Amino acid sequence: MTAELVRGQNHPLSTVRLEIRVSAGTPVVAAATLSDENGHAQGVEWVAHPGSPTLPGLEVSRQAAADHRLAVDLDAMPASVHRVNVLLSLPTGDGGGPVSFGSVPPPAVRVTGLDGTEVAGYTVTGLSAESAVVALELYRRQGAWKVRAVGQGYAGGLAELLTDQGLPQAQQLAAGINEAVAQGLARSVPAPPPPPRAPDGDRSRQAAASALGPDQSGSAYGAQGATGCPAGAPTGSVPTGGPTDPVPTAAVPTDPATPQPAPPPPPATGGPVDYVHPGRRNTAPPPPPPTAPPAQPGQPAPPVAGDATGWSMEERLYNQVWGMFEDLARTTAAYRSAVDFADTRMERELDQVLSDPRSRIGGQGDAAREAAQARHIQLVDQARQALERDLVQLGAESDVVEPALPPAYARWDNPVWHAYRVPMEMPMALRLGDLHLPESDPLRIPMLVRLPLERGLWIDSGGTASAEEPFTDSHELRHLALVSAVAHTARLLAVYPAGEFTVHVIDPAGSGAQALAPLVRAGVLATPPAAGAAGVADVLGRLTQRVDLVQMAVRGGVADALPPGFDTSQQLLVVNDFPHGFDDRAVNQLRYLADEGPAVGVHLMLVADREDAAGYGPLLDPLWRGLLRLTPVPDDHLADPWVGHAWTYEPALVPPGSEVLQQVLAQVAIARTKHT
Repeated sequence: MTAELVRGQNHPLSTVRLEIRVSAGTPVVAAATLSDENGHAQGVEWVAHPGSPTLPGLEVSRQAAADHRLAVDLDAMPASVHRVNVLLSLPTGDGGGPVSFGSVPPPAVRVTGLDGTEVAGYTVTGLSAESAVVALELYRRQGAWKVRAVGQGYAGGLAELLTDQGLPQAQQLAAGINEAVAQGLARSVPAPPPPPRAPDGDRSRQAAASALGPDQSGSAYGAQGATGCPAGAPTGSVPTGGPTDPVPTAAVPTDPATPQPAPPPPPATGGPVDYVHPGRRNTAPPPPPPTAPPAQPGQPAPPVAGDATGWSMEERLYNQVWGMFEDLARTTAAYRSAVDFADTRMERELDQVLSDPRSRIGGQGDAAREAAQARHIQLVDQARQALERDLVQLGAESDVVEPALPPAYARWDNPVWHAYRVPMEMPMALRLGDLHLPESDPLRIPMLVRLPLERGLWIDSGGTASAEEPFTDSHELRHLALVSAVAHTARLLAVYPAGEFTVHVIDPAGSGAQALAPLVRAGVLATPPAAGAAGVADVLGRLTQRVDLVQMAVRGGVADALPPGFDTSQQLLVVNDFPHGFDDRAVNQLRYLADEGPAVGVHLMLVADREDAAGYGPLLDPLWRGLLRLTPVPDDHLADPWVGHAWTYEPALVPPGSEVLQQVLAQVAIARTKHT
């Protein structure tokens, strides 16, 4: 039975391997400090936080998120640790988030066993101006561990809290934690918004759309599978919740309750300026998704393309891809956690053997070591079998989903491009490449981002440390970066209706002429690529003026009063070799476009090596953090929004020798000509 604590109340802990689950309703930073018997942390090495998430017996999340899971193994704590303090704080510097806990729902903290069984819970109420709080403490008393609800808030934020914990470097540590959070948010693939809910009893997978940031990876999740089910349970097209589901709701990323579908939102207002995706929901409830054919006894149902909730097949496929992404993230986390637990257990057993002089030598010691190694092999084999079962089902699902994807979601080698026609409406999302993990090779998950783009793209042309194909020739890497940018640009042009997407290119030194040739020859650019300082100033000046004009029209409610012939289409600015050809004014204009442009239909694609702009120092740090970094070669730099694995990203490049890019651009050019 769960103990619901009030401030100051304590409760004994019946197990030493725990999860601390945080649900805040808004992104918060989760951290923890280890304290001695006097309640003081002895140094920064006693603090687990997003920049340094792992300590002996403790692991915290790597990002700000609305939901967290902290892994705790009290038996692994050093003997000098007498208290574990669970800290929550609001992230700083995001420009629009809440500044105090008084303006957000009270965070709830639950202490559970690894099987999800709740031991104690505490809702941190009574906060007002505080932006950081000590939520719980686990403390050692007479050889046993207990949990106490603390709820001590700090209006001075994380720095004041850490100072109260006895850390003299509190200010620097707080700044470092906030910087780590900002960098983590910049590298994370953004989770999609929640899908429409399915009717009660629907057996389709719910979309993966839970946390705003990842939980920890490689922590004590050995008892959990890919979707919150027990390890080894099949993933894929299975129910993730329902009225009779035994899975604890905290272990499932989406709300397990499945009431009738919510009514569709009101239609978009339209008008000459409307840069919000219409959603394209029907007025009637969505038809049921495809059903799988009957399965053989004892076998999982075969996967079906579109077996997810949604108001259209496109939305179902989008949600299904994200469900596969989350399943693979969580089942891999379960495998890594089980292996980590097996390693830790074997090390502990071997240490016990070596600590006993009677068993160091002779047959007794050898037998103990062999037994420990055998148990380790057994645990790892069990974990691997569970992982392989999940991978087989996910692979089968990928085999049926990939051929069914529409052009916006499909690889360039998908036959769907051979039947390409310029669409009549904007799709929900766009494929920017593929993602995979080392344990799941060759399974690839499409990397889909919502349209219109919410932030710009940065194609990194610098010294990318490729996970699979290291490049030493900087010129070749820069060329490949621009080739990748051209492929992304062509895909954007292809998925928008004719006349609703305009592309501008800045190539100050003309170094990208060869890579840009497909766009130039097809005639799909608004103007020829701008060169030289004068060309840079002209394009940036026109786009900056456009952003200002549209902002004033929208804020003033006079969008109909825009000048006659004003181009209200979405705009994309592709910049090659930044910051070459840019003066200080141009740099400031580019930053302005990156910050303000997406809301009014102006998007940025930057092809650049960050080292080339090192002379600007921290001035450009917000620019790099605000862009989604992509690479022209495979690189493991992106994180999922649930567990925080480092995924290997592979760009969506056109296969060598293929003419599909030229064919698609030719159709786009014809449609643009007819439109004008």
